[in-house]
Amino acid sequence: MPRLVASGQRPSHITRDATQRMNAAMHYLDFEKPLAEIEGKAEELRALARRSEGANVADEAAALDRKAADMLVDLYKNLTPWRKCQVARHPQRPHCEAYIKALFTEYTPLAGDRNFADDHAVMGGLARFDDQPVVVIGHEKGHDTKTRIERNFGMARPEGYRKAVRLMDMADRFGLPVITLVDTPGAYPGKGAEERGQSEAIARSTEKCLQIGVPLISIIIGEGGSGGAVAFATADKLAMLEHSVYSVISPEGCASILWKDAEKMREAAEALRLTAQDLHKLGVCDLVIKEPTGGAQRDTEATIAEVGKAIRSMLAQLKDAGGADLIASRRRKYLDMGSKGLAA
Repeated sequence: MPRLVASGQRPSHITRDATQRMNAAMHYLDFEKPLAEIEGKAEELRALARRSEGANVADEAAALDRKAADMLVDLYKNLTPWRKCQVARHPQRPHCEAYIKALFTEYTPLAGDRNFADDHAVMGGLARFDDQPVVVIGHEKGHDTKTRIERNFGMARPEGYRKAVRLMDMADRFGLPVITLVDTPGAYPGKGAEERGQSEAIARSTEKCLQIGVPLISIIIGEGGSGGAVAFATADKLAMLEHSVYSVISPEGCASILWKDAEKMREAAEALRLTAQDLHKLGVCDLVIKEPTGGAQRDTEATIAEVGKAIRSMLAQLKDAGGADLIASRRRKYLDMGSKGLAA
C-alpha cells in the first residue's frame, strides 16, 4: 500500500457557518450531483431559519448534513481513475500560487528567460522554506477567467521552460534546493510555441533536472500532464497528492488516438495507470499525500499544510547528500524506472 501522509483536522478558526458558505459556493463534479442536492437542501433549510425566527429546522438540517457527510465518504472511498482525473482538474483545488503564499516566506519572483519573454504559466523565484533558502518553481493555472487566460491554463510555452532552466542553474550555482509544484494539462501546443522550440525547451529542462547537484523535490498537486510535467518532475523525490494524476497523455487524447473516440476516456484512464496509487506501485511516485475527504478543494488549508510536511520530510532525507551522489542516484532512479510492473 502507498504510504499516506495523514491529513490534519479542519483548522479550528474555520467555523461551521464558514464551512456552510464554502459548500454553498462549491463547484460540484458530475459524480457529486446527488451530494449537491442534499447539501443544497440543508442550506435552504438554514436560509429559511435565518429568514423566519420561528422556524425550527435545525434537527432536519443536521440530519441532512450527516447524510451528506456519509455520502461524501462513500463517493471518495474508491474513486475510479477517471473520477480522479476530474478531481485533479477541479477548479477550486489550491494551485501553485496558493502553496507559495502559504508555505514560503520572502518569496522573490524572477521573470523571463533572458531570450524571448516571461511566461506567466510558470512562476518561480527565490524563497525561504522553514527559513532555509530555496528556489521554488511551479505551473500556475489561475483561479478565475481573467487569471486563467493570463496563465494560459497552466500550459507553459518554451520561454516558461527556459525560465525554469535559468532558475535551476542559479540554484545549482548557489547550492539551493529546488522545489517544483506541478499542475499542468501539458505544454502549450500552439504554432508560436512550436516555432520557438517547444520540444527542445522541454528536453533541456528535463536534462537540467538530471544535471543539478542540489536536492530536487517535486509535488504533483493536480494534473501532471505529459512532457510539460516531466520537465519539472525529474526529481530526487516525487510526491503526489492522493487524487492527483501523472501521465504521458490525457485520457481524452489517448482515447482519440487508440479508439478515435474521445468519449472512451474512462477506459483510457484505466489503461494509463495514472493515479498516485498505481504510480507508487510502479516506483514512479515516492510518496502519496493524503487529501481531506472530498479532495483538496474542500479543505485547502489542511491540504497545503500536509504538502508542507511532505516537503519538510523529503528535504530532511536529502540534506546530507553530496552533489555527485545526488546526480548519480537521480540518474539511476530514472534508468531503473520501468523495472516494476502491475498485474493487469
